Amino acid sequence: MPRIAPIETAHADPGVKATLSAVKIKIGMVPNLFSTFAQSPAVLDGYLAFSDALGKGVLTAKQREIIALAVAQANECHYCLSAHTLMGKGAGLSSEGIRKAREGKAETTIDAVVASFARRVVETRGQVTDADVAAARSAGLDDARIIEV
Repeated sequence: MPRIAPIETAHADPGVKATLSAVKIKIGMVPNLFSTFAQSPAVLDGYLAFSDALGKGVLTAKQREIIALAVAQANECHYCLSAHTLMGKGAGLSSEGIRKAREGKAETTIDAVVASFARRVVETRGQVTDADVAAARSAGLDDARIIEV
């Protein structure tokens, strides 16, 4: 049972209703996370704007899902694993690719670096070392990709 109840789109104020309806049109459903964020329209709008901005970054949709799966597995978040398994399939990940991403690995070299660096960020609670960053760089990640991870 959630600690904070999601807002039902039908009962939301007009601005939130429009935002949640746009989410439904874009991805085919309104995830509980979004309808819970709707308790604070500022949080919902901020989350969506940040996600949209990252969608225009240098990481591919597939790489962003690899990161989400690696992080969800490390955090043992079953909700996130379920959501990002579905989204990962939509981004082109195979069943094997999803399994590998959950392990912090991937099917291509650069995707594996993205996955392992994401896991390292989680393991160190964001306190990666200079050596971690140098290893990511020498394995093929530029600074933009490191920052987006």
